Amino acid sequence: MTTKRPKIFGIAGWKNSGKTGLAVRLVTEFTRRGYKISTIKHAHHDFDIDKVGADSFRHREAGAHEVTIVSGTRYAIMHELRGEPEPSFEEILARLAPCDLVLIEGYKREPIPKIEARRLEAANRAPLAPQDPHIAAIAADHTVDDPGALTVFDLDDTVGIADFIAATVSLGQPTK
Repeated sequence: MTTKRPKIFGIAGWKNSGKTGLAVRLVTEFTRRGYKISTIKHAHHDFDIDKVGADSFRHREAGAHEVTIVSGTRYAIMHELRGEPEPSFEEILARLAPCDLVLIEGYKREPIPKIEARRLEAANRAPLAPQDPHIAAIAADHTVDDPGALTVFDLDDTVGIADFIAATVSLGQPTK
């Protein structure tokens, strides 16, 4: 069975550049428009979505390779790498259920269309766009002095950014 690759668009930027806030607002906006949206967030640090002492945590601590938690409202699969390399972006993308659009937060080095988030409060304010030909626009909370040929959005212009993303990936009508 071959499934087609979903439409994807990324949000890149340094720590505290506004990526998560923009991603959340975009998910809300696209969902309001009737689209089925999935997200992938890349973390550069150790993280855990499980609570110490929970049954699923105890399963993982005992050595389970994957632990799936299922209820009437959601399910989650946690996969322990146990020394294996981090899966590639494409491997993670392939595990997602079909949807209209996958918004990617992080993975700033992947060759995917993306918008660069910039905030004055970011720890690192070095622009990514000059070195990344896949950056299609900039979203900033301040004036961008030299955007080159890139479109610049206010970081809070969720509707404008969503329209830009939809046009960039040729989103079309929502899946029924």
